[in-house]
Amino acid sequence: MEVAKFLGLPALLFLLVLCFHLIRKFAKLGKKPNLHLPPGSLGWPMVGETFEFMREAKKGNMSRFTLERMEKYDSRVFKTSFLGDPMAVFCGMAGNKFLFSNENKQVQLWWPSSIRKLLRTSLVTKIGEDAKLTRKLLLSFLSGEALRNFVPKMDSIARSHLNTHWKGKEQVIVYSTTQLYTYSLACCLFLSIEDPAHVSKFSSKFEELVKGMLGFPVNLPGTKFHQAMKAADEIRKEIKMLVRQRKVDLEEKASPSPSQDLLSHLLVTPDASGRFMPQEEIIDIMLQLLFAGHDTSRSALSSIMKYLGEMPQVYEQVLEEQLDISRGKGTGELLQWDDVQKMKYSWNVASEVMRLSPPVAGAYREATGDFTFAGYTIPKGWKLNWTTFSTHMDPAHFPNPKVFDASRFEGEGPAPYSYVPFGGGPRMCLGLEFARLEILVFMHHIVKQFKWDLMNPNEKFKYDPLLEPENGLPIRLHPRPL
Repeated sequence: MEVAKFLGLPALLFLLVLCFHLIRKFAKLGKKPNLHLPPGSLGWPMVGETFEFMREAKKGNMSRFTLERMEKYDSRVFKTSFLGDPMAVFCGMAGNKFLFSNENKQVQLWWPSSIRKLLRTSLVTKIGEDAKLTRKLLLSFLSGEALRNFVPKMDSIARSHLNTHWKGKEQVIVYSTTQLYTYSLACCLFLSIEDPAHVSKFSSKFEELVKGMLGFPVNLPGTKFHQAMKAADEIRKEIKMLVRQRKVDLEEKASPSPSQDLLSHLLVTPDASGRFMPQEEIIDIMLQLLFAGHDTSRSALSSIMKYLGEMPQVYEQVLEEQLDISRGKGTGELLQWDDVQKMKYSWNVASEVMRLSPPVAGAYREATGDFTFAGYTIPKGWKLNWTTFSTHMDPAHFPNPKVFDASRFEGEGPAPYSYVPFGGGPRMCLGLEFARLEILVFMHHIVKQFKWDLMNPNEKFKYDPLLEPENGLPIRLHPRPL
């Protein structure tokens, strides 16, 4: 009954295949004598503890899944089974440090098959030298130094967004409305698309894509994964048309220069080995970046709006910092890179929000060979998971961890490997600087123009699979005198 409730009848066929898959996996484990595995439970046959994990996520209590098992089994590492694979969950700073520093040594990137099938040849599925070359190529566009000249454009888009979707409104649904801002920004900087009609043409498809990302990859009508696959195909078709037209424009020198958007950059810039990226790979990477460039940021912005709505004293300090920046600028003058560097308190606030409410709960790796951690054997092929909650809510690193305190990020800030909303090591999020800029530019304008009340102060946030408000976070706006 539980399986049918969560997946529906089409998924039961998939579970039969998964059963044989798991039997093979555990049979291999049985051939290895004297394995001292981490403590924990592999859960039910076929599905492991997947349903418990998803249940807590949809209740807004995902941290409970990890923290309860850390207390029950071992605070350093425990075993579970997720989506058909035995998994070791690494906890604490030592766990984060081990996984982040052993990339392409004892561990390598891994994602559930649903994500691999949806994102195909994008960076999230690449490993080894191929991943290094692609990351380096992308960072040449997404680094802080490269993005500094885009700040005025971000500012212009933020102003236009607020004038169109916030100004004159009594109420706003934050989660869906901020998506219009983050998606417009991603489309502009990555594809040079600014026409609202063009932007909205396939933006709704990303919602279907996201909802099918984390779950059983049952590509049958009626399942979320089937809808996600259809959405991904339609997005790729749209990007493919843009790529073809951009190639023509570049040959005729009728398009933006390679420095003006990411698509042109990828088309004309070889990686460090001299290889030009194939068209299909560019399409997959653009799909991934359009998703990552707007969905995680709207999650973070929604949480920031919630906390600022709850804490007037923090709102006032953010406002004062942003007004100080505005006082040094002429009427209508756009923000510049140096202005954003002055938003130190605002970024401390955003960082504390992401400590308490990280947009993404963690990520995955795979053991490339048997190894030992914390005295336990981790077998080759086991999936590995790190989670933000094991350190973000640890009083040893963050005293009174449930209390909001932006001062935690003053000075040198948290200890290495304790604050990980963007991951760490060679796989640290490529979009960190992009996200910082789009968040701070939005905060600059929203606090100067509005105060707001939460219409449902008790509204829960859940992971599905990214953190989102259960009812979209409706707020009541109160315009500030300019």
